Amino acid sequence: MTTPSIQRPTTTAFFVQAAISFGLSLVALVIGIIKLPVGPWERGFLALGLIFVVSSAFTLAKCIRDRQEVEAVTNRVDKARIDKLLIEQDVFHPGQV
Repeated sequence: MTTPSIQRPTTTAFFVQAAISFGLSLVALVIGIIKLPVGPWERGFLALGLIFVVSSAFTLAKCIRDRQEVEAVTNRVDKARIDKLLIEQDVFHPGQV
């Protein structure tokens, strides 16, 4: 009667691609900051900005994932309650409409 939702795991190839692209972009940006013809204060400011953006991106991704997991659990609990009510309901009982 119920079809459980099947969540496909991330493939190894996709995970490796995401990790490599993240690493390459981070390295390219660090090299760009190092090679930039500015003083050490400006370079430090850009490096701190880079650290802040990367950590914020990880935090945002974690928050989105956590929210999706909570919604999935809530949906499963609600569906189980509805299924239980439907099973307990006897439609052939003469006193019920």
